[in-house]
Amino acid sequence: MADKLIDRDPEILGGTPVFAGTRVPVRILMENLEAGDSIARY
Repeated sequence: MADKLIDRDPEILGGTPVFAGTRVPVRILMENLEAGDSIARY
């Protein structure tokens, strides 16, 4: 079984989707990509 890339846990940022093993919201990556940042930056 593959490890999860995205996790949702009510104990971490109120259940906001985050990158597994971090407290970095997936929303941040999406906002930066929409603003023109490159995925290679991450």
